[in-house]
Amino acid sequence: MTGRNRLIAVAVLLVCAIAAAAAYALTDHQRPARAGAPASPPTGSVLAAWIPHDPGLADICRTALPSQARDTLALIARGGPFPYRSDGVVFENRESRLPRHRTGYYHEYTVVTPGSADRGTRRVVTGGVGEQYWTGDHYTSFQEIDARC
Repeated sequence: MTGRNRLIAVAVLLVCAIAAAAAYALTDHQRPARAGAPASPPTGSVLAAWIPHDPGLADICRTALPSQARDTLALIARGGPFPYRSDGVVFENRESRLPRHRTGYYHEYTVVTPGSADRGTRRVVTGGVGEQYWTGDHYTSFQEIDARC
């Protein structure tokens, strides 16, 4: 094998290793929860351990959210009761705007919109390992909620 061929082989192996690492990082490695059982929340303090789950999504500080969104987050933390029957239902991520995970990983909650005659367009979507996302435009765009600020 010539020096040039060795260099090409090393480059190919390096590209394969990077691709495998990226594929591993983009997949969900949690064990699926038992049927009907909620996913367990992360251990430790969310404030101390917050790391963005998708660096491609913009972040938003919890304190920058509308007060109604912070109210919804408090209800989620307490486990309800929620004002809408559809709060807590599975969010299917059909638009694939959030990181890809198994069906049932995400759940959506209504953020009250003052003056709206219906549920409005604002939602908080939670993930199975504690991440939280904000959408003010009914899933057209998302921002990951940073609990540290």
